[in-house]
Amino acid sequence: MVPARTLVMVAMLIGCNADDRRDEGAGPRPEPARGTDRSAEREEMVSTQIAARGVRDAAVLRALRRVPRERFVPDELAELAYIDRPLPIGEGQTISQPYIVGLMTAVLELDPQDRVLEVGTGSGYQAAILAELVRDVYTIEIVPSLGERAAELLADLGYVNVHARIGDGYRGWPEAGPFDAIIVTAAPDHVPGPLLAQLADRGRMVVPVGDEDQTLILLERTPAGIVRRAVLPVRFVPMTGEAEARGRSAR
Repeated sequence: MVPARTLVMVAMLIGCNADDRRDEGAGPRPEPARGTDRSAEREEMVSTQIAARGVRDAAVLRALRRVPRERFVPDELAELAYIDRPLPIGEGQTISQPYIVGLMTAVLELDPQDRVLEVGTGSGYQAAILAELVRDVYTIEIVPSLGERAAELLADLGYVNVHARIGDGYRGWPEAGPFDAIIVTAAPDHVPGPLLAQLADRGRMVVPVGDEDQTLILLERTPAGIVRRAVLPVRFVPMTGEAEARGRSAR
């Protein structure tokens, strides 16, 4: 059970600046995928799984209503695309539960002119949501087959503001930084220092941290230094590569 004080803090975070969003600089607005119209399922997902749990950022909710989640899961799981849980996407990885995607996006308090780094492209769904909201998304995936598939799908859907690469995201994308926001979609056992170094002034980073017991952490770079806040308990796949190696060496 999430402590009451944590829920209050989450509600405050995800409601900020929800109604005064400008559209200038935000990403493309591709039409939904061809085939069966599943907009009613998207609407139900947003209403019952996300908005009902306190995510009030209007722009984030619009993005979740637009992006065809079924395109980002394996064909055999497409009918389950809008259920309230993560789904496997191959290579031992998952597409996150819709609520977690909405929550992590909302706590970043994104602006249409922002440049965002995503560590862990996975299916590409989180990158698509971000691309609906900001100027540029830089996304890194350590598993080549997943990264290549996601990049192809994002391009097919018209997200020209998504820049994808294959690699270990522990050290970020320094030549493209600093970033207004960073989102990490796999769990290291510590906050990666190189990612914090690429966070712009007033920038925000959301990252799940921990091994067995994980906590979603929100960090903000302020004039007084990095402010760190716990959001809520979560369960993500482990962050591999350098993050995993450093974790082993520290034990």
